[in-house]
Amino acid sequence: MEIGAPQVKIFLIFLNEGRRRPVDTQTRHALKHNALADSAQSGLEWLQENRNSVLLFTAVLVAVLVVGIGGIISYSNRVEAAQQAFGSAMQTYLTPVADASTPAPKGVQTYPSIAARAQAAQAQFAQVANQYGWLDSGKNAAYFLGLTEIQLGQAAQAQADLQKVASSSDHSLAALAQMALASLDGQSGRMADAISIYQNLAAHPTVTVPAGEAKLALAALEEKSNPQQAKQIYAELKDKDKDTAAGQIAAQKLAKLN
Repeated sequence: MEIGAPQVKIFLIFLNEGRRRPVDTQTRHALKHNALADSAQSGLEWLQENRNSVLLFTAVLVAVLVVGIGGIISYSNRVEAAQQAFGSAMQTYLTPVADASTPAPKGVQTYPSIAARAQAAQAQFAQVANQYGWLDSGKNAAYFLGLTEIQLGQAAQAQADLQKVASSSDHSLAALAQMALASLDGQSGRMADAISIYQNLAAHPTVTVPAGEAKLALAALEEKSNPQQAKQIYAELKDKDKDTAAGQIAAQKLAKLN
């Protein structure tokens, strides 16, 4: 039996009507329920088939989480311990030195001399630097260790320890170490080395050592050997940085030299 155009048209109309006719709520719920049931059943079957793999993955995941959390807690504890140790060393480093003319208040700890205080702080800084050298507190302790060595007249050791800090990736701390090295070079008569360090610091300022501070140190070094150069540096600072502390200090220094 051939299907004529009218029958085809009626069939298409019927088909389109069937597509447009919405599925009733009960039917939708039944379909959704069947889909969820099939999915759950498939999931259970997969778990049964891969039970050993799932248990192994879960165990590994739990182990990784335990190790990770333990590592975080351990790191936090070490950071806190390092901070406390460095704080204790700094407290020693900043303890007042006894003044015979002005006795310290009762209960206030003092040291009889700068050398005695530096020696006490040196031991503490050395311990923090050696034990926590990879943490910020350990790096800071290494810098102050070099300062105590300068105060104790241990120039060679101070030079070696400060050089390590000066070459570190922490630019702010490295700049402080370079300033200390330049001062040590100046005291030891290595003027060319000291001048070179100060000039480099002035050309590459940091938060801890601004350009003005490096220039002031350079001018102070030049005062005895090259007073004209010192005057020129002070004059430039006075004019260009007149609103800063460095510019005001330069103006005072310049007035004394003239």
